[in-house]
Amino acid sequence: MTTAAEPGLRERKKAATRQSLHAAAMRLAIEHGPDRVTVEAIADEAGVSRRTFSNYFSSKEEALLYGDYQRIHLLIEQVRARPAGEPTWAALTAAAEQFYLKLGELDPQWVAQSRLVRAQPSLVGAQVQTFAALERELSAEIAARTGADASGVRVKMTSAAFLASLRVALHIWLDKPPGTNLWDLVSEALAEAGQGFA
Repeated sequence: MTTAAEPGLRERKKAATRQSLHAAAMRLAIEHGPDRVTVEAIADEAGVSRRTFSNYFSSKEEALLYGDYQRIHLLIEQVRARPAGEPTWAALTAAAEQFYLKLGELDPQWVAQSRLVRAQPSLVGAQVQTFAALERELSAEIAARTGADASGVRVKMTSAAFLASLRVALHIWLDKPPGTNLWDLVSEALAEAGQGFA
């Protein structure tokens, strides 16, 4: 018997297939470049049919960016787990700290994916769409914490400023020498942005 928190066998198989397609897309993109990767090649690499690919992703860009989707969902879950009475920006910052301190062990490919996205205009556009959808989800979580309207200016600005801070810090970090601490840059970006939300 499974609980609501524990997915059943079918859900686990679907998650494994989705992850396999994402991993195949990443391998091919790193080896050949994202512009040379096709949906057919990803499906072949993952050992599934083209139709199966289409059941999980609408494009190769979506398959490549699935890691971003997973990471931001994990971050939103960590925001959700913060104490109810904690001020919003403090909760966001604490969730981000937990997230970034575990990021490397959670997904060793995320740096390679981040570099791929920066170098490929088609991926940048797809990433903007992914983040827009996740920004709405984060706004809903912030609204639930504060009792504010999810479509209100304050909630939307808080969500957008938080995610923008993470993106800015990551892009600065990717240009820094190896060994630069990502969390230090994220913490600085969040402190700067948070002055208007504290």
